[in-house]
Amino acid sequence: MSARALAARRQGGWSWLLPAAALTILLALLHLSTGARAAPLAALFDAITAFDPTSFDQRILLSLRLPRLCAALLSGAAIGLAGLLLQSLLRNPLAEPHILGFNAGASLAVVIATALPAALQPVALARPFVAAFGGAVVFSAVFALSSAGRLGLTMAKLTFCGIALSALASALVSAILILDQETLETVRFWLAGDLAGAAWPEVNAALAPAFLAAFATFLIAPRLDAMALGDASAIGLGVPVRTARLVGLGAAALLSGAAVATVGPIGFVGLIVPGLAIRLSGGRHLPALALSAVGGAALLVAADLAARSLIPSREIATGIMTALVGAPVFLSIVARRIK
Repeated sequence: MSARALAARRQGGWSWLLPAAALTILLALLHLSTGARAAPLAALFDAITAFDPTSFDQRILLSLRLPRLCAALLSGAAIGLAGLLLQSLLRNPLAEPHILGFNAGASLAVVIATALPAALQPVALARPFVAAFGGAVVFSAVFALSSAGRLGLTMAKLTFCGIALSALASALVSAILILDQETLETVRFWLAGDLAGAAWPEVNAALAPAFLAAFATFLIAPRLDAMALGDASAIGLGVPVRTARLVGLGAAALLSGAAVATVGPIGFVGLIVPGLAIRLSGGRHLPALALSAVGGAALLVAADLAARSLIPSREIATGIMTALVGAPVFLSIVARRIK
């Protein structure tokens, strides 16, 4: 490879970041201004600089639309990062939080915590960590089961074990909700991945764990580049593979937990975005991680915008929109791998 081609490859991922960020900003502005009642963006500027409590438009933007937008941006970025981490660490293009049990385990943990007596329920700030713990437990079971046997860990075993244990966790959630009507009323829209209930307390609670996990993710990016060559090659280059993998999987659990605690178990964002990001970045993980975060945020904002606008006077759960796009992508990847 010539020096010019090598330089172009190194800059390739970063060159896509600015257009992706511009698209995200455009979608965010459209998201804020769209709804049952059109609200001019000038009202948002006025609300920030000179808040008028009597202005209906300002109150709509600050109390309803802005927290919903921030929840979509934060959760989309977290899911995008988690998806790229899982695909890189497991060398599996089908790996993503929804498929490998992170979302189902996180949902089960949050539902159990919600069903506890009030005195035992965790504080709001602990909810993302509760979700991360539940996701980590289910994924650990998925990883252990798929690693068993003579063939060891394979893409098909990991995927099918993830789907099976996710179904089991979802069945346990259903059982709890059937027995506890109060918990059902509290979480039924959240379980569908509906951003309509997003509020500032959930967003604020997810900020710290999401940024902590994102910092750890970008910190190990150079090690991910070496690990892409294989564990043996990475060890030969001095990379502590076991430590990097544990840090990466821990960060993926925390990112998934923060997203699930904020907007519910939304799937397929972590499947669609990372594959595209790694191609556009020429296989380099640092720009790919940045693209995954921005792309995940843009995709979730676009999905929420479509969920609010597709049917007049009605809203569809955002998780349904991501599934409509993500399921065909999942099937196409499976079909290519089976051939």
